[in-house]
Amino acid sequence: MAQLPSAQPVNQPPKQEGLLLDPDFLARLEQLELISRKIHASRSKGERRSKRKGESAEFADYRNYVIGDDLRHIDWNIYARLDKLFLKLFLEEEDLNVSVLLDVSGSMQYGNPSKGLYAKRVAAALAYIGLCNYDRVNVYAYNEKVHDFRRALRGRRMMSQLIGFLEEMPLEGKSHFAAAARQFAMQQSQKGIVLILSDFMDKGGFEEGFRFLIGRKMDIYALQILSPEEVEPELTGDLKLVDIEDEDVAEVTVTKPLLDKYKATLQAYCESIRDYCTQRGAAYHLAITNQPFESLVLNYLRRRGLVR
Repeated sequence: MAQLPSAQPVNQPPKQEGLLLDPDFLARLEQLELISRKIHASRSKGERRSKRKGESAEFADYRNYVIGDDLRHIDWNIYARLDKLFLKLFLEEEDLNVSVLLDVSGSMQYGNPSKGLYAKRVAAALAYIGLCNYDRVNVYAYNEKVHDFRRALRGRRMMSQLIGFLEEMPLEGKSHFAAAARQFAMQQSQKGIVLILSDFMDKGGFEEGFRFLIGRKMDIYALQILSPEEVEPELTGDLKLVDIEDEDVAEVTVTKPLLDKYKATLQAYCESIRDYCTQRGAAYHLAITNQPFESLVLNYLRRRGLVR
């Protein structure tokens, strides 16, 4: 896989950037919430209202009393009227930690729209869902390391700050997923959800980076983002390919057998990431940037149980 990462033709078309999220889509996101598949041990009660039944002060519903229930939660007024025992249920408060690891290395410049723009839009959408539900939202931008972040954001009033952070974040430098994942794991001690947005075109591979995250027992969602030009390149003849990240140069003659070999190698690489994640309880999805990111958020991530 040494030749795959980021080698692109020098005559790449210009990028067409745009607004990250439009108001209509934001309104749809407000109806959603993020869900963790695992139980989180938090040091203190959070400010997020969960649909699970717990023991907070906010009443939710009744159910029939069964032997062993806490007698303090019986509604004695109803018992006096109906001569039946009912238990009061309350909305549980929980502190959900939501983190995004966003690849902003040079290879994310590629495509039209760029892979970086697509990733930023997904990051903004997931962050907005979390902020609307008063989750604790963290966004880490990385290339060779985590070089900038916004951490412990709460409430939708923080969205403008986050949008500005994402829009101004340049796409540059080499990618080193393992170093960034290690740095993130050391800084983020709480369990929770972590969404990785990357093309995973990293000459150092992907396994070591995932091991740092899996060791934290987080709900891991890996979204590999590629452009149509990478999946189905339309190249012929003699070309000079320049790696966007480290400027390695390769001069090749593109033939159909060479393209077929490239496609097979790329497919095998993507499948190796998918299999690695699946075997370790992490979710994986390959997204192509000509597919609407809105459908990815509203449909695929809902099917995988990240949002509802």
